[in-house]
Amino acid sequence: MSTPFTRGPSDPTVQPVPASVIEQVDAADSTLSNPKRAVIALGANLGNRLETLQGAIDALEDTPGVRVKGVSPVYETEPWGVDPGSQPSYFNAVVVLKTTLPPSSLLERAHAVEEAFHRVRDERWGPRTLDIDIVAYADVVSDDPQLTLPHPRAHERAFVLAPWHDVDPDAQLPGHGPVGDLLAAVTRAGVAPRADLELRLPE
Repeated sequence: MSTPFTRGPSDPTVQPVPASVIEQVDAADSTLSNPKRAVIALGANLGNRLETLQGAIDALEDTPGVRVKGVSPVYETEPWGVDPGSQPSYFNAVVVLKTTLPPSSLLERAHAVEEAFHRVRDERWGPRTLDIDIVAYADVVSDDPQLTLPHPRAHERAFVLAPWHDVDPDAQLPGHGPVGDLLAAVTRAGVAPRADLELRLPE
């Protein structure tokens, strides 16, 4: 299978889809008529943050077995767990996907996209060129340490709940209930909508 990328060699989203992902997509061809819904949270606080988020969305769309169905507004968020002013603020967004990839392959692809943007995993709460988290996958509830579903802290993070509620007001977080109710129960301090910025659905 040829890679689906058409962008120039200087574009950081041009990364070959891992062979193991392609194999699993091929094996899943029989389920293409029954894709699963997945919710992905994106964050970036280094470099051109908006361009990075858009590049990540485009790279997810370019993945076999993945279709981006919804993109939230952009929020600007103060970093968690660090001294105020010690890091740039984050841009955050949420993407709703339909996918035939199993969760493990979707995670593998998310890590590959992070690496394409030179993500370094050396510091908890450290600055991130790009952070991609699978928030929810269908109604799956799993405590697998490699990929806990739904994301174990999504229900208490306004920077996930607010954009998710914007893109899907009727969304439910498995095991926790309506996203709107969860959002009403958390503080939005340090999480501000950026109406002047926009991410687009891939064409």
